[in-house]
Amino acid sequence: MLPIGELTLYVALATALLLLFLPLIGLVTHNTKLMQTAKPLTLWLFVLLLTSFVSLGYAFYTNDFSYAYVFSNSNTQLPAIFRLTAIWGSHEGSMLLWVFTLSLWMFVAIFFMRKLPIELTATTLAILGAIIASFIAFVIFTSNPFERAINSIVFDGRDLNPLLQDVGLIIHPPLLYMGYVGFAIPYAFVCAILINGYIDRTTVRWLRPWVLAAWGFLTLGITVGSWWAYYELGWGGWWFWDPVENASLIPWILSTALLHSLITTEKRQVFSVWSVLMAILCFSLSVLGTFLVRSGVLTSVHSFAADPRRGAIILIILACVVIFGIALLLMRSSRIRQHNDVALFSRETGILLNNIFLSVVCFIVVLGTLYPLIVDMLQIGKISVGPNFFNKTVNPLAMILLVILGITPLVRYKKDQLSRIRKPLIIMAIAAVIMGPLSNAAYVLYVNGLLPAGHADRMPIINPMVTLSLILCYWVFFGILAEIAMHKPRNASFIKGFFTQSMSRVAMNLGHLGVVVTIVGITMTSYYSVEADRLLKVGQTEVVQGYEFKLENLENIKGPNYFATKGTFSVSYQGKFLRMMHPEKRIYAASGMPISEVALRASLFDDLYIALAEERPGQSWAIRLYVKPFIRWIWLGGVIISIAALLAMLALRRPERAEK
Repeated sequence: MLPIGELTLYVALATALLLLFLPLIGLVTHNTKLMQTAKPLTLWLFVLLLTSFVSLGYAFYTNDFSYAYVFSNSNTQLPAIFRLTAIWGSHEGSMLLWVFTLSLWMFVAIFFMRKLPIELTATTLAILGAIIASFIAFVIFTSNPFERAINSIVFDGRDLNPLLQDVGLIIHPPLLYMGYVGFAIPYAFVCAILINGYIDRTTVRWLRPWVLAAWGFLTLGITVGSWWAYYELGWGGWWFWDPVENASLIPWILSTALLHSLITTEKRQVFSVWSVLMAILCFSLSVLGTFLVRSGVLTSVHSFAADPRRGAIILIILACVVIFGIALLLMRSSRIRQHNDVALFSRETGILLNNIFLSVVCFIVVLGTLYPLIVDMLQIGKISVGPNFFNKTVNPLAMILLVILGITPLVRYKKDQLSRIRKPLIIMAIAAVIMGPLSNAAYVLYVNGLLPAGHADRMPIINPMVTLSLILCYWVFFGILAEIAMHKPRNASFIKGFFTQSMSRVAMNLGHLGVVVTIVGITMTSYYSVEADRLLKVGQTEVVQGYEFKLENLENIKGPNYFATKGTFSVSYQGKFLRMMHPEKRIYAASGMPISEVALRASLFDDLYIALAEERPGQSWAIRLYVKPFIRWIWLGGVIISIAALLAMLALRRPERAEK
């Protein structure tokens, strides 16, 4: 007899197929009752996949090693919290999480479809039924987490990958999948509109919160993933341009352009075709990301599956998603209502430039990620595209985007005059040109003042790239202040204008502020981080950028499923004791895999980072010591952007006065 989790998967597949065919038959035959089956079928689909997901979770919780997937990714000594999160610790469970997440999005969506025409609701859910049926079939026939193990019951389990035995695994994959999979809703909706009706302001207004929700989750997922890589991998980095990192970044970049395009489409009914195209491509790129992660075609610290058959099937699904969406767009483009009268100097033009540059950045990241794969497939050779390529191509475009970001919110829709905003632009430029170099110099002088003359860690007063980046960040920041000042009530103070902003303007300004905060963090930590690899014995001290790290003690300890050497460091600053820090070098019992568990002293302005690398002869240890200035700003900015997405969604739920 099939286990309950696998049985419900088969029933879910049948339900998804019914969801695909019954509403479409009703649509063709004008049978309202058949179209009305879409919502209850969606509800049952969610219940079935929830049951399957919970069933797998129960198998992990009870250490049911009769399942091969549980046996391969758990262990009797694994802490309970990691046994549950091991559900998505490898390929099969991750794909089950993928389909369950899609069913959750579909379940939520049916409660917001009450005011939509029955034809539009039925078609949207039928398209989603086709997508989820494809992936459920993929799980059942190529990635079944409920396959039985052979002779595994006598063992304690192979254990979860030690890198994944961390709080980051609890929240990072679900957040990322909520973003990835969430773009299926806009995709299905625009396809349904192309089949049944017209793209206009009303339909765009229904679409925007779903794009915002998926984009917000994806932003948070990428942010948490960067944070996890920073402290868990032991390299001290926050972004490696890893192919799978890029796979999540690609749809995020394009969905950022989509959000801006949808705003303009709703307000002025321009860029409608572009909005539809990007809605189709956002989900297509999410499926591409699934292909990259789950096919194993690219080498990555994240890619745990390497089965060409699986990759081929996902590639077929991707092709169907792209071809169906693009074909509909080409055949039904006449149903897209849009105006083409865009003035040269208007907010629409600023958003157009923003979207062009974002699309170019997206293309560059796609090209750099896929080019090694294409070269390998054509048997031309084997190459790798590293961080230098991305930094040299993306950074200049990012700077141009910052210039646009500072100007566009100040410009009116329809048509504006440069003379109206010339004064605030001049003030912004002067203030930015003054504050950028001053901030750079102030930071460097402060750090250098803590170090003796001639010390290797001393830095030049002005770094041109840091100065330019800070000038652009100040440009955007002062642009935010100017936007608030220009929209405040007449004769009101700036403070009153700040607190009387509409919700949508708060969301916009907060999102742009989040970008500024993130870029400041990226700039400062990229250029001013100090790294030191040293050999230390107990009692020895190393000084890094004014901080004194003294190795006080080393001891052997035992964890729930690992053995470790634990270091004790006392950290002082200018002779003043700050705190004790305790990095570990762990060996996990089941796998024998060594992992460096870093010690962190986190603060808003710099992080202290200690990692035990390996033991050397003579009772010494290789130690990695890092000082990472402003690195927390990277993730703080990501959180701010996610909050802005939430506020923008709330703003759509209540009417606000039209913006000029």
